[in-house]
Amino acid sequence: MVTTEFARLWMKMTKEWKSHLEEELSPNLTEGQLTVLELLLQHQPMKPSDLLSYLETTPAAITTLLDRMERGGLVARNRDESDRRIVWVTVTDKGLEEAARGVGIRDAYISEALDRISSHNQQLLVYLLGKVANA
Repeated sequence: MVTTEFARLWMKMTKEWKSHLEEELSPNLTEGQLTVLELLLQHQPMKPSDLLSYLETTPAAITTLLDRMERGGLVARNRDESDRRIVWVTVTDKGLEEAARGVGIRDAYISEALDRISSHNQQLLVYLLGKVANA
């Protein structure tokens, strides 16, 4: 059955992807931190609660993630000057450098995988995955 084969290949691919990224990004960055940095670079400044609509996690998990990122010098959290209850998260210079490094690692990995198939099939794969993802 196609669904069984798809599930097997998808799990294999995502396991290899995560393993490769975690190994190459460490010790300064995790895959989750890279995702947050990319979101912040697209939308900064953001409130921690703004990240909820992009990440499938809980407010507590976002707080923990941001705590680690702040300790690692990747992000800064600052109180809003007009409303001290609001906290804004921004990317630091180190975060910008690590995001660029992480995107380079991820893009190289994807390019290596896609180089196994023709340019036409790469475009077809992206199109079909878009259909499956409802994008």
